[in-house]
Amino acid sequence: MSTGWPAVREKCREFGDVFDEWQDGAGRVILGKRADGVYAATVGGVVLSIPRQVAKTFLVGRIVFALCALFPGLKVVWTAHRTRTATSAFRSLQRLARREKGTPYVEYIRTANGEQEIGFHNGSLIMFGAREQGFGRGFEEVDVEVFDEAQILTEKALEDMVAATNQSRHPHGALLFYMGTPPRPVDPGEAFSAKRAKALSGGADDMVYIECSADADADPDDREQWRKANPSFPDRTPLRSMLRLRENLPSDEAWLREGLGIWDSVKGSGVIPAPSWKTQGDELSIAVDRFALGVECGPDLVCASVALAGQRADGGWHMELDDDQHTRGRGVAWLVPHVRATVAANPQIRAVVVDVAGPIAALLEQHGGRWYFKRADPAEPRIEVTPVKVAELGAGCSRVLDGIVTGWLWHIGQPQFTAAALPAGKRALGDTGMWVWSRKTAESDITPIQAGTLALIGAQAARPRRPGRAGAGRGGGGGRRAVLL
Repeated sequence: MSTGWPAVREKCREFGDVFDEWQDGAGRVILGKRADGVYAATVGGVVLSIPRQVAKTFLVGRIVFALCALFPGLKVVWTAHRTRTATSAFRSLQRLARREKGTPYVEYIRTANGEQEIGFHNGSLIMFGAREQGFGRGFEEVDVEVFDEAQILTEKALEDMVAATNQSRHPHGALLFYMGTPPRPVDPGEAFSAKRAKALSGGADDMVYIECSADADADPDDREQWRKANPSFPDRTPLRSMLRLRENLPSDEAWLREGLGIWDSVKGSGVIPAPSWKTQGDELSIAVDRFALGVECGPDLVCASVALAGQRADGGWHMELDDDQHTRGRGVAWLVPHVRATVAANPQIRAVVVDVAGPIAALLEQHGGRWYFKRADPAEPRIEVTPVKVAELGAGCSRVLDGIVTGWLWHIGQPQFTAAALPAGKRALGDTGMWVWSRKTAESDITPIQAGTLALIGAQAARPRRPGRAGAGRGGGGGRRAVLL
């Protein structure tokens, strides 16, 4: 019904700042009010998915500074994932505070790391800090919270910080800003992604959502798409700045995401980006050392997978699926005999890794505090497995994703492996900020990528449990060898 933007814009003009047309429109919506005078976005927050070099920090920083000048006692918390980013925002507003027209409002500026803040004569306060350092926990009566780098924002951080606005005394209600670029696959971006998903669903009637992005199928070097993604180009952000960013981002994928604002989900991918998976496919890749198997069963034991991981001759890492298993049909009757035969034929295997908290527990038994596959015949040798802890599993999933995205983990392009890896989603592990693979549908089979993850955990483990006594020599340090799957 109304907006607080004109007063903020006039105050910023007094400080010497003017806004471009897109910023003027964004500010009007961000500070929009309902008929009762409360900010329309006080519940759902203000979400800004905007590429680099579009001046989103300038816009939000000016809004916050002007609000502090206009409303006595306003308390603002500005937090970023990294200290460097929080410090950059602080320095930007510090320069404004030191201007001739800004100085009369400012009582003090504190610059010590971890205590960076700007205090106003009217009692308003802006505090800056990094979430990775624990900043923001325990605050009370906060009126505005800015979550910079919102693409790296865990649910745990939100739980720690959002409650601080419950006792806001601001007459128009508290405001939460979530601003960032689209998350990388390795980022804990669930909170930011959930905000976007709700906005696009049409069900967010208490949120402001603004996204600047090129078309999902944009040519990375189409400068008209650059204009579409970045409203400051070419007037505020010159061509050379865009070219510099294009040159220094590591890949087309990174440029499309961070330079042009395109979300991976728009392109229909799961957690693992399809271009990265394709790049890391090498049909000649082979492990020559530190061999480990990963074994995973699907829900109700309707399917299972065995995967191998190990280190390559060039120091990189390798994983592959035992794709011969399709000749055995579904179910798990084939699984234990197959693992036993593989271990017997390959004494250099250093570990068989399983998630004992998963469905595979039905095939396991414990003796003396250690886990083994159950035996149909007591005369058969025991195959000891290496169980993973929850934290190890979460770290292993992140390692696989990181290895594919950053280029140190390879596979051989097996269709079954690809079909399982690309659709796999994320399931959060409580409030730890960690995650594990999840199925997008009840029918999907992601046991291949789960098994590959377990195998990599075993290959990289410092002290895994050897699967059996027979042939348990250290192996793997000599020439080029292969495991018989």
